[in-house]
Formats: sequence, C-alpha cells, structure tokens
Amino acid sequence: MKILVTGASGYLGGRLCNTLIQKGFSVRVLVRPTSDLSALPSPTDAGTLEIVYGDITDYASLLSACSTCNIVFHIAALVEPWLPDPSKFFSVNIGGLKNVLAAVKETKTVEKTIYTSSFFALGPTDGIIADENQVHHEKFFCTEYEKSKAAADKIALQAASEGMPLVAVYPGVIYGPGKVTAGNVVGRMIIERFNGRLPGYIGYGNDRFSFSHVDDVVEGHIAAMEKGQPGNRYLLTGENASFKHVFDVAAVLTNTKKPRFNIPLWVIEAYGWLSVLFSRITGKLPLISPPTVHVLRHRWEYSCDKAKRELDYRPRSLNDGLAEVLLWLKNLGSIGY
Repeated sequence: MKILVTGASGYLGGRLCNTLIQKGFSVRVLVRPTSDLSALPSPTDAGTLEIVYGDITDYASLLSACSTCNIVFHIAALVEPWLPDPSKFFSVNIGGLKNVLAAVKETKTVEKTIYTSSFFALGPTDGIIADENQVHHEKFFCTEYEKSKAAADKIALQAASEGMPLVAVYPGVIYGPGKVTAGNVVGRMIIERFNGRLPGYIGYGNDRFSFSHVDDVVEGHIAAMEKGQPGNRYLLTGENASFKHVFDVAAVLTNTKKPRFNIPLWVIEAYGWLSVLFSRITGKLPLISPPTVHVLRHRWEYSCDKAKRELDYRPRSLNDGLAEVLLWLKNLGSIGY
C-alpha cells in the first residue's frame, strides 16, 4: 500500500511521515522544491520514502503524485494567524483542497482520503464543550485562516456526501517536539516566556483551547486511516485549558517562578499592530498580531469522545505533554531552567 502525504515538510506532516515509515508503510511525499526537508528521513536511508516535487496549487504535479497511491493524507495548509496578503489562505487552503479532491477522483487507485481540517473550522465554543456536530456559525471570523478552513471544511464534507471515501480530522492546538513553526504556537510561546520576552500572562486566563500533543494527533491520523468511517468527522483534541494554565504548569515542572502579572489583551493587541507594521517593513511574520488577540477573546473547547470510542484515540495529559516539550526545548538550548 502506497500512501501520499501532502504537507510532509511541515510540523505535523513530518511527524506523520516518520511514524508511517517506522510502521512499515511506503510513503510518497509532495513537497515544493524550496521546502525544508530536515524533518523527513533521507529517501536512501528509509527505502520506503519517495519524494515528489510539486505543489497542491499545481494540479498537474498533484495528479502525478497521486498516481498509484492507495491512501492520501491531505495535511498541507497555510497556517498563520496573519499574512500581508490574505488571498494566499484561500488559494492554498481552499484551492489546494479542491485540487486534491479532483486528483483523488481522477486517480482510480485511491481508497481513502484523510483530510486534516482544524478546530477553527468548527468555530468558537464560548461556554460549551462542542463535539463533531458543531458547524461554524459564520457570524464572524477571528482570522482569515479560520475563514478559509471553515469554507474548505464545507467542500470536504460535500465531497464525502457525494460518495468520496473521505474522513475529516480536527486537531486542537498542536504542541510537542518538532519544528517550531506557526503550527507549534505552544513551543514558540514557551520560548518567548523563558527568554524573558513574554514577562506576564497573556490576558487573564479567560481563553480556553483544546491542546493536542503532536504524536497523539499522528496516531489519530493513522487510526482514521485504519478505522475511520468515510463521511465521518473526528476531533483529535485533548485537555481543555487556558494559556495561563500552560504557563503555570510549565513553571511547576521547571521549578521556576510563575508570571507575576497579567498583560491585558488591549496591550497585546496594540503590540500586535506595531508588530504588523514592523512585519510590513521587514517581511518577517509577527509572533503576535491583532487576529491572534481576537482568537484569545474566545473559547475553543472540544470533546474527543467520539475519536476515543471509534479510533481508540488516547490523548495524553497536558502535564505529561508539557514535561516532554520543556525537556526537549532545554536540550535544544532554546530555553534554560
């Protein structure tokens, strides 16, 4: 069985590819010529990894990559809270998905597609703990990324309703060892916190997110491939908590002091606007932007009970996951304690 993975050079995709290869699967990856492939094993070392160069926005290269594959993991996405050109979210996250669905349909060998959506596609929960039945209310969107993933989700579910063997999975805030990218926001914030660039709590702990360890999400993807029922949605989330709680747990685990004050969100938002201005000058994307603050003003709490029942999904506790992340960052030299 040959498996195609899009987004293999990214944080989650790289971890998935390594695990699939360790389990003995033959993996083909679609990556851009400019992609950083450091998270992937060498094709000559692995023997079961094949690299194909292309782009999900280039249909011809995608169709070629799909050829003879039995399973497609569509993980590739543009994951940023803010971009100077928001149209890129829609060309990659929506246009790319449309290309994948068309290529899968044209490729007669594909038996199942696992589409990696996002909890953002389901929308904020604000007072409830939601499950897979939640549909985004579309009254507002905190980020253009959220808007693009909500629209893409509709397209994926429509394809499934028309008979495509597609399973949609929805990770929470992914954290864990691996690339410290925009997709690894927990790692980035811990680095800022321990290096003194984030001296206090962000807000007052009113935010709530569902935190997912990257290796649990990887196992959830593989379980969705093996056990997931086509047309179904599965939340691959974990413990619901605030970033204030994350900082508190990190302080306890490292025997360091907790932050002594809270930074109001309006201050963070003002800093975000300055960061955006600086970004437009330098071209370097900001860690904090106004859309990030809009996200922090809401709650995003979800239940993964369905995945536990049907996929045997077993997310670890935030305490256990953070203990691993903190030690990993320390060994990297990214933080000290």
